[in-house]
Amino acid sequence: AHTALAAARCQQLPFHDDSFDACVSHLALMLMDDPEQVAAEAGRVLVPGGRLVCAVGGGPAGGEAWAVFHRLLDRALGPDRRLPPLGDRRTRDPDALADVLRSAGLDPVASRQVRIDLSGPVDQVWSALAGTYETALLSPDELRALRADFHDALRRPAGAATVPCALHVTLTTARTHV
Repeated sequence: AHTALAAARCQQLPFHDDSFDACVSHLALMLMDDPEQVAAEAGRVLVPGGRLVCAVGGGPAGGEAWAVFHRLLDRALGPDRRLPPLGDRRTRDPDALADVLRSAGLDPVASRQVRIDLSGPVDQVWSALAGTYETALLSPDELRALRADFHDALRRPAGAATVPCALHVTLTTARTHV
């Protein structure tokens, strides 16, 4: 099959109408300020009966590493270095997201929450959590200090190598009209 890579804004996709059977938004729609336009563009490029699947972050699902990381990150950033909230909060609520999708001409089919287990050795959990947007606001020295504090806070007794950490992702599926 022929595949092409295209860089574009999701609010104005460079594809013809009815070009795709399916479209996936993986942790992206939740960052957009205009989710109706994004959903409408996805609907435009989908064939009749085409499927849109949106994966939206749902926050922590338990495990001390998530709470420790965010407490230490908040302390490292202080009150003056926070990113403004990203995206439209409606995308993080399944019922509100269904309304957004309906307003864009899509028929929401299903929504379910999935627990993603990130538990593991402290270095593995650090790697999973340290990729957040806010860590980019830290200098290399501050990031090294945050990592050291994270490791110290989650030090385990001998033989207990797993650090508990999990998050929720909500999967919502919608279809275009046939």
